[in-house]
Amino acid sequence: MKTFKNILDFQKEFSNEEKCRKYLEEQRWNGTPACPFCGSINVHRFPNSKIFKCREKQCRQKFSVTVGTIYENTKIPLAKWFLATYILSVHSKGISSLQLASWLGVTQKTAWHLNHRIREMLTDNAPELLEGIVECDETYVGGKEANKHKSKRKVKAGVGGKTMVFGAVQRDGKVRTRVIPQTNLENVTNAIEDFVAKDSTMVTDEHHAYKKVGEKYNHKTVNHRDKEYVRNEKGLKVHTNNIEGYWSILKKQIDGIHHSVSPKHLQRYCNESAFRYNNRGVFQDERFAAALANCNGSLKYKQLTGK
Repeated sequence: MKTFKNILDFQKEFSNEEKCRKYLEEQRWNGTPACPFCGSINVHRFPNSKIFKCREKQCRQKFSVTVGTIYENTKIPLAKWFLATYILSVHSKGISSLQLASWLGVTQKTAWHLNHRIREMLTDNAPELLEGIVECDETYVGGKEANKHKSKRKVKAGVGGKTMVFGAVQRDGKVRTRVIPQTNLENVTNAIEDFVAKDSTMVTDEHHAYKKVGEKYNHKTVNHRDKEYVRNEKGLKVHTNNIEGYWSILKKQIDGIHHSVSPKHLQRYCNESAFRYNNRGVFQDERFAAALANCNGSLKYKQLTGK
């Protein structure tokens, strides 16, 4: 694995397209090129080193290492893609599209698209259930209605026009989050059951949404209304300090870097934040490699904008 300790080391390591392509081949194929159309490793590499052809009779497709990935058909050099991926995966709060545009020498529109496509790479598509002691809580993201122009004010799900995000964090483990478009009992219950293993101890505040689903777990509550924030119960520290600490991280990213995000794209920002939190114990080069290994798929501009 390539090792680098800072952004200067990174740029030196991935200074041209050839280096980027070779590294992408290593991360995607582990050194053995495979056809993205049929999966066969019976492939031929053309002399230019960029193009391959499947030798299988039923396939015979030509492809490059970027086919079937976020990078497919891009006009942006891989060196710029890699730098943007590195920044989002290791920077504590991410980066705004305006700042990224300045660093990469592209338009703000292009940088915005890059950011969202990279956030797709930072999404854990096969997460494990959280277990042991799991803290669950909800927060609300979005601007105050009073601060908006009268013509733009409208009633939304959540509190005060904000969007609800449910989260669960395993103590000394990972976090998972889900944007809840409608803050009803069914949506919260489904999120908990999707996130938390059945034999776990679930710790929450006394919000009514947790009481019914809590019957399926070893459910412990802390009463914030009575200014109770931590309680020792037979050797178990009952509190939700870890998930509340994570909400602080998420909101510093959204409020401090992006200032506001639309509910339509909020889940990707949550996924970006969760990726960094869940990989907080690994080195920068390992974070980057983990992001790159998840590059399969696509996210077209039309999908993002609905235009």
